[in-house]
Amino acid sequence: MIKLNSIELPNGETIGYRKLGEGEKVLILVHGNMSSSQHWDTVMESMPETFTTYAIDMRGFGVSTYKTPVNSLRDFAEDLKLFADALGLKKFSLAGWSTGGGVIMYFAIDYPEYVDKLILVESVGIKGYPMFKKDEKGQPILDQLLKTKEEIAKDPVQVIPILNAYANKDRAFLRLVWDSSIYTFNKPSEERYEKYLDAMLQQRNLVDIDYSLVHFNISDEHNGVVEGTGEVHKITAPTLVIQGKDDLIVPMDMGVGIAEAIGENAKLELLDKGSHAPMTDDLDRFMNLILSFLE
Repeated sequence: MIKLNSIELPNGETIGYRKLGEGEKVLILVHGNMSSSQHWDTVMESMPETFTTYAIDMRGFGVSTYKTPVNSLRDFAEDLKLFADALGLKKFSLAGWSTGGGVIMYFAIDYPEYVDKLILVESVGIKGYPMFKKDEKGQPILDQLLKTKEEIAKDPVQVIPILNAYANKDRAFLRLVWDSSIYTFNKPSEERYEKYLDAMLQQRNLVDIDYSLVHFNISDEHNGVVEGTGEVHKITAPTLVIQGKDDLIVPMDMGVGIAEAIGENAKLELLDKGSHAPMTDDLDRFMNLILSFLE
């Protein structure tokens, strides 16, 4: 049985986490936006006994606190470092889904000695995730990027409806969003879906996450908002990039771009009938990919 635990970090935040197994190999799972450690349940249940698997609630998600607002995905990577130290974890593999992919890329850049292998699942690209101003019909204006938290908070399409759904605990609207954009091939069981919706409603940092994604840029180029840091070249751990060909959230070129930038240490898996949630599309296929990479 997967138990939800929590641990206080030296920075004053309390981080929720799930743990399963007592194996010698360690894997830490990092969720994405609008989710929590709960969304890794099927993956944790499918891990072999040779692993100890952790799934964390990032700051401001799930049961974790949100005392200090974040301005960068690197803030979450710092939390992850403190979490690993608090549990005495010295060497482990990391899997990051969507926004979580950016978090673990930063962690691999800053703390390579901790990292065995990286798995990037439908990850934000190395130039971040752009947000565009909208016209009167709600369509993106492709030459006008949102840059500030104030601009993002007023976005009428991607932000305000989600914030309203959170405030009103509008599960039907959130389900509609996920069914139309994420669970486009398969859907979770009804029991799991209800738990996922519970987890979504615990998020307290949507605008800060969107801001952090807009400002994430570890490439060699300007992304329209900030100059690239070139830090992607510091990722030396063996990396598996899993990218659905039909992901409506993260375009396929983001996954391809990650693999190309990391170079010879990266392996790219492009999935037919692959949405933004490959663990839900086909759990057996997903587990075969990650376990063959980790073994």
